[in-house]
Amino acid sequence: MGSQTQMVMDTILAKIDAGVLDPGDVIAEDALIAELEISRTPLREALLQLEAHGLVSRQPRKGVVVFRPTLEEFLAILEVHAKLEGQAAGLAARRLSPARADALRGIVAACRAHHAAHGDGHPNEYYQLNLDFHRLVGEASGNPYLLEMIKSNARKLMAYYRARYRTVGAIKASAAEHAEIAQAILDRRSDEAEALMTRHVQFDHVTAMDLLASFD
Repeated sequence: MGSQTQMVMDTILAKIDAGVLDPGDVIAEDALIAELEISRTPLREALLQLEAHGLVSRQPRKGVVVFRPTLEEFLAILEVHAKLEGQAAGLAARRLSPARADALRGIVAACRAHHAAHGDGHPNEYYQLNLDFHRLVGEASGNPYLLEMIKSNARKLMAYYRARYRTVGAIKASAAEHAEIAQAILDRRSDEAEALMTRHVQFDHVTAMDLLASFD
């Protein structure tokens, strides 16, 4: 039962990560049961665990839906998430290994190359590069508990970060900021890396409202 519950959780999380499930989307329980060839019990247990982590919620007459924050919830989660990402960057600047330094240079180059080749185009592909950049910084922090907290918070905001790259100039700005953050990490400037990453992750109030409205 435990392995089936985990399989259901992994499947739902993968759909959230890939943008197949967006904020407010209903979890199609019968379709998941058919897709995974399971009974309703592990599905119910998986949904309870996801609800406990704040990734789904139960709504009257709808069923279980992907978490969709209010503006106040969005800004509160974002505040915490930006601090966590900033802390990871600060730790990475102190703990970066040679192998991860090479990987960080590689992903920065890939972000720049994407913008050079496509400009504002192919935002979903760029978003995957963005995820790789943040994952590498998180791993370079050397703190698996911090990385897990970042992942959990990121899933609540993932659809909105993805949508952000559909706006004009967002990919160019992101690639430039990634390069600046990475250089601070590579130069072991811990305080600066933390501040740059915190600012990079944060949205202003108006942008947050625009992104929330894009899923109405």
